[in-house]
Amino acid sequence: MIMDVKLAPDMATFVEVEVAGGRYVDASEMVSLGLRLLQKQEKRKQAFTAMLAEVEAEVDRGEVFTLDEVMADLDAVIEAAEPHAAE
Repeated sequence: MIMDVKLAPDMATFVEVEVAGGRYVDASEMVSLGLRLLQKQEKRKQAFTAMLAEVEAEVDRGEVFTLDEVMADLDAVIEAAEPHAAE
């Protein structure tokens, strides 16, 4: 599909400089790669938002740990690993 895109002068200059510098074959490649990056960023944002909603739901259900519980678990993990460090 061919699409005519109008860029602000500073963006057009940026594209021209990058293409002229050999970083991209042409403006189409540069724009396509930029759009792919935006797609990835949007997917990560959606995944983060979903994860945050799940964490908030866990908090609402009371599924939380106190700092003391977390520290005790960490101490147990460290203590269990210490004998292996000497080997």
